[in-house]
Amino acid sequence: MKSTIQDKAKLVNSVFSEVYNKYDLMNDIISLGIHRVWKDKFIDWMNPSQNSSLIDVASGTGDIAKQFSLRNKNLPKITCVEPNDDMFNKGKSNLISFKNIKWVKSSAEALPAEDNTYDFYSISYGIRNVSDINKTLKEAYRVLKPGGRFMCLEFSKIDNELLNFLYKNYSKAIPAVGKYIVGSSKPYEYLINSIDSFYNQEQLLELIIKNGFTNVEYRNLSNGISAIHSGWKI
Repeated sequence: MKSTIQDKAKLVNSVFSEVYNKYDLMNDIISLGIHRVWKDKFIDWMNPSQNSSLIDVASGTGDIAKQFSLRNKNLPKITCVEPNDDMFNKGKSNLISFKNIKWVKSSAEALPAEDNTYDFYSISYGIRNVSDINKTLKEAYRVLKPGGRFMCLEFSKIDNELLNFLYKNYSKAIPAVGKYIVGSSKPYEYLINSIDSFYNQEQLLELIIKNGFTNVEYRNLSNGISAIHSGWKI
């Protein structure tokens, strides 16, 4: 089991080291820009106030932290957590002008934060890549204040047969696009496989409940291509 976890961590790290420099460009291309709409809806549902603190885990290039900050005049205290060296440097560079955002290099399974610290915990297209999802959720629960909110945006399972058929066929072309834009198809082969093998909406909801959260619910985006899960620490 330990070697499997280590193997996944190494695989995910190598994937992001290959794509970091054109990560946002590829997201725009393969989602036809819709990922930006999904992330807006994610922040809309969070509805943060100016005094809300956020820990954004698997921050990547920092787009969720940026949106959270801009919604509230750059007043909230935000911690971005990213384990990959290349993505960490890219994200930190992108948000260097945001003085309210600090960056920490860490895995999601062992956050360098005290208990009961944050009002919000967000993870956007990152929970599918963690090595141990239960440890990740336990850490999310630990660092949130009582009354704090867990928010997850992730690829999910489509609830429309025709759209699912079209999406599956479209997905087959994504590695080829990755090879053309990034220079390698392997990261995008991993992307498609990881989406296929990940939990559906109800399964993820049950995992979140199992790890202590209450009032857990989800909303589908684009018929379930992505989904937002929300839970509370009471």
